[in-house]
Amino acid sequence: MTWNENGGRLGEEFFTPGSSSFTEFLAAHRPELLSTRRVLPDGVRAAPDQVPHGTTVLALSYRDGVLIAGDRRATMGNLIAQRDLEKVHPADDHTAVAFAGTVGLALDMVKLYQVELTHFEKIEGVAMSLDGKARRLAGMIRQNLGQAMQGLAVVPLLTGYDPSAPEGERGRIFSFDIAGGLYEKTGFHAEGSGSPYAGGALKKLFRKGLDRREAALAALQALWDAADDDSATGGPDINRRIFPIVAVITEDGFERLSEQETEALSGEMVEQRRDRPDGPNATP
Repeated sequence: MTWNENGGRLGEEFFTPGSSSFTEFLAAHRPELLSTRRVLPDGVRAAPDQVPHGTTVLALSYRDGVLIAGDRRATMGNLIAQRDLEKVHPADDHTAVAFAGTVGLALDMVKLYQVELTHFEKIEGVAMSLDGKARRLAGMIRQNLGQAMQGLAVVPLLTGYDPSAPEGERGRIFSFDIAGGLYEKTGFHAEGSGSPYAGGALKKLFRKGLDRREAALAALQALWDAADDDSATGGPDINRRIFPIVAVITEDGFERLSEQETEALSGEMVEQRRDRPDGPNATP
């Protein structure tokens, strides 16, 4: 007999056959636990200067897989709400998700997504395919549409290593819109308020076959350009030793670059910017 934490027998819902989706299980039996289902009262809209928002995140493919990075700043209107927010998270061993948008909802969505992938693997006995992971995240975003229309949008960026893809194309990038639209991106992509500037920098710096160090420097240069033109994006904070989060996903799995490595690369980039404030030219 199986017992719950209060000493009572688990309800019948735990023994009823269903899908391998943990989100669907909660929606059917405990919908109040799904933060993405809570909609504000009719006519109410969240004030943008009262809710922390995360800003710029980006991803680019490179020789060994895919790199994903994000700045650390969260803002409430014209105020800096947090200087060391973590916007890049592993979803499982070979997948990572970063976010821009409403911080509280985004963090809840990331945690739920991590459980969703773990639950599927335990039920099915195999990991979900990368395409399946992208579709599952799109469905979770679609559940948040009501809140997004009331000013509480979350826009994730999904990356993963796909061993079934052709050689050289195994690092894949997926973007979404607030209605759950799913789009696969080739090469690189950026989201958030600084994305026009970060995307422009990546368009200049990206090329096929980048090694890990070159890809990390390109990401840091792009985040610098975003911070240079977008006040909601934070650049490297040398005095506080707060630097962007940079992570890679390869055949060996998810790896976040160490603080020491990110600090060293950021310092190198800052020195380059002393001579070239507008950043490096496009590589031939």
